[in-house]
Amino acid sequence: MSKIDPIFAAVTAPGTPFEIEEKDGLRFFVNAPSDLNQLIESARRFRDQACVVDFDGPQGERRLSFADMFAWRDRLAGHLGIGRGDRVAICMRNRAEWIAAFMAVMKLGGVAVLLNSRGSAGDLLSMVDEVTPSLVLADAERAALLREAGYDGRLLDMSEPLEDRSTVEGDGLIARPDDPCAILFTSGTTGRVKGAVLSHRSLITGLLGTQLTGAMVLHNLAREYGMPVEALALKLPPQASLLVSPLFHISGLGSGFLAPLLSGGKIVIMRRWNAEEAVSLIERERVTQLSTVPTMLWDMVHRARTVEADLSSVRNIGSGGQALPLNLLEAVQALCPHAMIGVGYGMTETSGAIAQAVGADFLRAKASAGRVLPLVDVRIEGPSGNVCGVNETGEILVRSAMLMTGYWNRPDDTAKSFTADGWLRTGDIGYQDEDGYIYIVDRAKDMVISGGENIYCAEVERVLSEMPQVTECATFGIPDDRLGEALVAVVQAEGLDELSVIQWVAGRLAPYKAPTRVAFSRDPLPRNHAEKINKIALRALWPELAGKN
Repeated sequence: MSKIDPIFAAVTAPGTPFEIEEKDGLRFFVNAPSDLNQLIESARRFRDQACVVDFDGPQGERRLSFADMFAWRDRLAGHLGIGRGDRVAICMRNRAEWIAAFMAVMKLGGVAVLLNSRGSAGDLLSMVDEVTPSLVLADAERAALLREAGYDGRLLDMSEPLEDRSTVEGDGLIARPDDPCAILFTSGTTGRVKGAVLSHRSLITGLLGTQLTGAMVLHNLAREYGMPVEALALKLPPQASLLVSPLFHISGLGSGFLAPLLSGGKIVIMRRWNAEEAVSLIERERVTQLSTVPTMLWDMVHRARTVEADLSSVRNIGSGGQALPLNLLEAVQALCPHAMIGVGYGMTETSGAIAQAVGADFLRAKASAGRVLPLVDVRIEGPSGNVCGVNETGEILVRSAMLMTGYWNRPDDTAKSFTADGWLRTGDIGYQDEDGYIYIVDRAKDMVISGGENIYCAEVERVLSEMPQVTECATFGIPDDRLGEALVAVVQAEGLDELSVIQWVAGRLAPYKAPTRVAFSRDPLPRNHAEKINKIALRALWPELAGKN
């Protein structure tokens, strides 16, 4: 996605919706609104189109049009009793009430605090105490947990019916771009949980950046087919997205909810991942796009094969978190022949993806995390602070209008995360090639030092994932008297033994990077709330897994 790309130049030309300008070293969308509510309001125009499909309402299945959702949003706003800038915690699993709650908070100029609904009573109370919200909007289960934990603040149980009340309009003021819009808690598996503060500008820039990527894909397809963009758009089936990620994650909030809402698409809500339900919903609702992780894709493939499901409606599949094994890629393409597969790289602190590759762009570099997006600057920094060259490995730093403003009430953590000149330290180790593709090698804190050599787990895992028999894998270090740390691997696969796995890695990387031991798991590897492989849990399981070999 270079600036000299003729399609990029046309789509972002002066006067277009995606016109870009630069100010103080950052690039912005010239015509973007300053307030997220203005962007949400633009979706009213879809009126009677299907907006949300939720199968877990008080009376069962619910189908809500855009008009229904906005009417619900306006009705709910009359019950919140908040003012501009007030923090409102949303503590619910994925459901239509969550979407209505977020829209209502935005309407009144509040700051939406997104709590991890999968947390324990103590976890929920800790997050609430961290941000001291004026109001908590919860479902019945989470409301009970908070009260059980001792929360005595104002709470509205969204599971109970709302009485009719005249709509309360906002104060008429429009938020400034740098005003806080939402607080999302980071999902790290170690250290303190922190609330990343996202401004209206950062969220809007991320959303419009996603739309820009979609527009460029459409223009490229139109050029490939030799037809006008407008004619191609008319031939595309109605957009329907399967909401898989939790709404309290940036992926769920952005690509799962707000992006489809703004484009007039139908949002099909899943409470949590279930392969049988996912395959059924895709087939019944004619789902055209979903974002997920490789493990979920494997589940979907196996289930679809078992029941001979028709998944041909799927046009776009986004994946992140780890490289797609080649055999998984082939299996998905066989089930979803019309689908363009893509990858993305981002984090809560960047309001979503900062690198993406879709379709042919992805197939050119399947091991990458995507190409850096147009409104993002990336630099790779070595251990001494030097800027690395092309294909040189170091920590990935990011600068963009998409970045968070900081961590809520944690100035020291914020200061450690940014350089003096405004670059965010991602904590990820990687490199960028000459075409702008980013390759993630490892997390800075997840590197194994074995015999004085640095081994990047993600690099080894990428090579392991290229074995046709491997479904998923993870590597990590365990204490070793001679080496300090020894790299070991846990693999879910069929038809492999320990020696064949070790030799596969040793034959493709330096021999010292090969795992010293390999354990096999018949079950999917454990995952955390972000659906990332939980290496803390795997380390605890290692003696048991290794003993079975």
